[in-house]
Amino acid sequence: MASVAPSRAEVLDVLRSIDDPELGIDIVSLGLVYRLDIDPDGRIAITMTLTTPGCPLHAVIGHAIERALGALGATQVLVTLTFSPPWDPGMMTDDARRRLGMP
Repeated sequence: MASVAPSRAEVLDVLRSIDDPELGIDIVSLGLVYRLDIDPDGRIAITMTLTTPGCPLHAVIGHAIERALGALGATQVLVTLTFSPPWDPGMMTDDARRRLGMP
């Protein structure tokens, strides 16, 4: 039986369960996920950023993504970091800004 690739909504739901360890807010609400590609065979490619280029937790976040999407049924997960464009607080959802006490 052929595997069925997870939907975009399913992948985003899983990514919303992965928090930035320093801020305690999920990577989607922080606006860290720039691109999400899912092919029919279940391979998932994510282009994302971090709040700062020197973030020491990039490997922790990447491994959490790989584990979570593997459990969802992804056949392969590729996480690519970029700092172009650089992240800024304006990329966060309104809820994330409120949770951090920002206007």
